[in-house]
Amino acid sequence: MPNSRFPIPNAQFELIYYFDKQDKMLSQVFYLLRSRSDGKYLSANPNPDAAVSYLLMFREDYDALSYLNAHAADVADRFGVESISGSSVKTLLERWGFNGVGVVQDPLLPNIEFLLTKD
Repeated sequence: MPNSRFPIPNAQFELIYYFDKQDKMLSQVFYLLRSRSDGKYLSANPNPDAAVSYLLMFREDYDALSYLNAHAADVADRFGVESISGSSVKTLLERWGFNGVGVVQDPLLPNIEFLLTKD
């Protein structure tokens, strides 16, 4: 099975900024893609020269499925969609060692807004 970190084709990247506990993200529910074989979450590394990884998050479950079908149809059946509350994101990032999140704004382009956690 291909690694759950596959390249993001022709992604349009937004400016990176920081989020913290006061951000409105805490009250939202997000959807994640997780490999059924190894349990890893789908992540992005927009700069291959930097060791920074972002957990990919979607605002709707159907956006996550659209992203898979548009950009990884050959492995789409190897991923499941999980929901997570915004208040649980920080714990997940720390546990898995992600540097931030990539909130997918448009799964078909894809247009991704990258957010770093504060150190």
